[in-house]
Order: sequence, then structure tokens, then C-alpha cells
Amino acid sequence: QVQLEESGGGAVQAGGSLRLSCAASGPTGSHNVMGWFRQAPGTEREFVSAITWSGVSTEYAASVKDRFTIYRDGARKTVDLQMNSLKPEDTGVYYCAASRLLVISDRRQHYSYWGQGTQVTVSS
Repeated sequence: QVQLEESGGGAVQAGGSLRLSCAASGPTGSHNVMGWFRQAPGTEREFVSAITWSGVSTEYAASVKDRFTIYRDGARKTVDLQMNSLKPEDTGVYYCAASRLLVISDRRQHYSYWGQGTQVTVSS
């Protein structure tokens, strides 16, 4: 099965930057879309961004558009999320996820595999 491992979380002040990385292993060929979600305490897990392995399609939540950029490296099977101009409301656990869909979805139920998550804390 597909295994996902996130790294790169940490604590940063508002306005700072972090880069998250997701390393995928296993039969990733059956999963065309890689996404990032986040969850703050007491809230639902929400969509942040996603990309197809081809790199042709990307999507961003309105709250992160123009601040976050998603990248993928098909050879290394990694998907990175560059986060700039971070705000306290970006705080949460960030999860990498893989979907079998051919097009990007922002619905978490469309993602089959999930990583363990990495904590991002942005202080004001």
C-alpha cells in the first residue's frame, strides 16, 4: 500500500516561511493526485492544496492562494508545500494524502492514504 511521510513542520513567527515535504513510497502509480490538508484543534480537517503527479494541475484553498506553492518531484516521489507569509491561522497539523482520482478534489473522503501529519505553529 502507499505510505506517506511528512517532514518540515515547526514553529515560526507570523510572516515567516516553512517548507513541508511529503515522501511517498509503495504503488503510487495508482494515485494520480497528491494533496495537503490541515487540521487545527477543535476543527475539521480542511483542504490546503493539491497537485497531480504530472504537475499539470494544481489547486489551492482561497485562504492560502498566493502564499503557498505546491511542488512535486515524480522521480523522487516527493510533494513539497512552500508556505510563505505565514499567519497564526495557518497553525495546525498538516497532512499529506494520496487520491486515485484523475482530477483534483478538495474533499478528504476522496483521498485513500494519509500520512501521520506534521505540526506547524505560527505565533503572532
